[in-house]
Amino acid sequence: MINAADRWRLAPVTLGEAYRRGRAGLARAVGALRPYGGRTPDRLLIVPPDLRTSDPTVATDIYSGHFGFAGRVVSTGGRSPFETEWPSNAWAEVLYGFSWLRHLRAAETALASENARALVADYLQQVRSRSAPRLRARVTARRLVSMLSHSGVVLQNADYVFYRRFLKGLTRDAADLGRALPSLVGEEQILAAIALCFAGLCMADADRFLRRGMRALDHGLARQILPDGGHAGRSPAVLVDLLTDLLPLRQAFAARAVEMPAELSRAIDRMMPMLRMFRHGDGSLALFNGMGLTYPDLVATLLAYDETLGSAIQHAPHSGYERMEAGPAVVIMDTGTPPPPVLSREAHAGTLAFEMSAGAFRIVVNCGVPRSASPTNRRLARVTAAHSTLAIGDVSSSRFAAPLGAGDGGAFIAEGPTDVRVERRTAREGGIELVANHDGYVRPFGLAHERALRLSGAGDRLDGRDALIGEGPASEVDAAIRFHLHPSVRASRVGDGRTVMLVLPNGDAWSFDTDAPVIAIEESVFFAATDGIRRTDQIVLPMRAAAGTRVRWSFARIGHVTHRPGRGEPAREPDLFPPAPPPAPPPAADKAGDAGEAD
Repeated sequence: MINAADRWRLAPVTLGEAYRRGRAGLARAVGALRPYGGRTPDRLLIVPPDLRTSDPTVATDIYSGHFGFAGRVVSTGGRSPFETEWPSNAWAEVLYGFSWLRHLRAAETALASENARALVADYLQQVRSRSAPRLRARVTARRLVSMLSHSGVVLQNADYVFYRRFLKGLTRDAADLGRALPSLVGEEQILAAIALCFAGLCMADADRFLRRGMRALDHGLARQILPDGGHAGRSPAVLVDLLTDLLPLRQAFAARAVEMPAELSRAIDRMMPMLRMFRHGDGSLALFNGMGLTYPDLVATLLAYDETLGSAIQHAPHSGYERMEAGPAVVIMDTGTPPPPVLSREAHAGTLAFEMSAGAFRIVVNCGVPRSASPTNRRLARVTAAHSTLAIGDVSSSRFAAPLGAGDGGAFIAEGPTDVRVERRTAREGGIELVANHDGYVRPFGLAHERALRLSGAGDRLDGRDALIGEGPASEVDAAIRFHLHPSVRASRVGDGRTVMLVLPNGDAWSFDTDAPVIAIEESVFFAATDGIRRTDQIVLPMRAAAGTRVRWSFARIGHVTHRPGRGEPAREPDLFPPAPPPAPPPAADKAGDAGEAD
């Protein structure tokens, strides 16, 4: 619940929202008077590539009238999808963003081309009748880039009248973005600038869009891409989205022999090692600050363009992340403060949360973000309890509030940790140590949270310690340390119940041990699965929030099992030393050789 102090703290954000809404409204009014933004270009010059994965089977679904976007499916029954009721705003944003054109292009059939052209014609007719909805500028930017990238499938066998209407639609979107640009912030501003650059490069006589886009892109990248390569909003998902458009844009500048903005290549070169930092052994990205389902093939495609041929950075002080890597193990930890309020609509209260993987299998995760974009699930995914860290009571380490006029966007972070201190060093016996603390609970409870991690040099053991430091709360308060497990991990108690055995899909067994007085295995939820929301487990260490409380815990590889227990099934003791394979039989002796030795 937002209080007077939060309103005062968010007053600049509220005023900024009001100012941007006013600018956007004025831009729409001007757009109504000058809908096409000047003279319409007479032809397209180049078609930029689209790096996103395409699936020709989706083209069949679309032709059949089944539009599955953002976790929801709408069957139109022969009507235009632009005349149907939206199941969610996220579904509508995908529909009007036209990124699904890539699936029709992948089908490589005349029927798919006709279907693409008919759907684009339905949309253009809706625009002409002025019944098209007003969506966020990022949707306009995505539509402009998608239509340019897939203009080949849309314009195949098109007549001149449709060709002109198509170019007018592109010009209208570019003009709208140019007018809205001053009112945009964050990633949306960069996406709009990218779209304007594409419009200026791909259409003839569209230099006015290119000049404006280049200025905005240079400014946006310089301000938002931090020195270590992270985005100012701290989301790994933003890096993927931006690189997916920036890499083809760099190619488009080269194809037109136009000098690109100075910051474009520099930003890409910084972002690539940062993208590697978030990557686990299975190709997925760590679930921090708005990151949901990873498309590993897309990430692999992006990294194939990495001209620096660099490795993952281990220490990102500007973005607020640490990576520890040894043997098959990878540990990634959030050690940053929340982003500025205006950039915090996707940020999570996960300070000092970590994720851990061993080889191609994730063990400890955060809950991630659901694809369906349900407001309730998104709120749940952002709280501290949805992360593998310590939470005091039912309070998150960062507090969320929606200022007046925030619209239907996510809540801002009104208050959170302001001082996160990190020390990184090499352990005496090898391996890596991290010690970090944050003050997110100092104001409500008078306690700071300190977490220490040590990853062994062989990557077969992670030791941790969580501590509460300070004067402590005036009354007794509950706290809990949570370790959310990936759905593929089977967790079972062994022995006297003080140890939890974790079995990975490949049969590797890990133990979890702790000196906490109580250890529980509870239900959790994993939002970032390919097949939707999945049930999973979490290890919970309940405790009293008091100054001086310290809890030690460890994950250690203990062997291999031949039988993976089902969920809730008791575990069998692993083979600590699996039997060695039988020795190979000696090679058959050569008879002539034997005879010679006998002689």
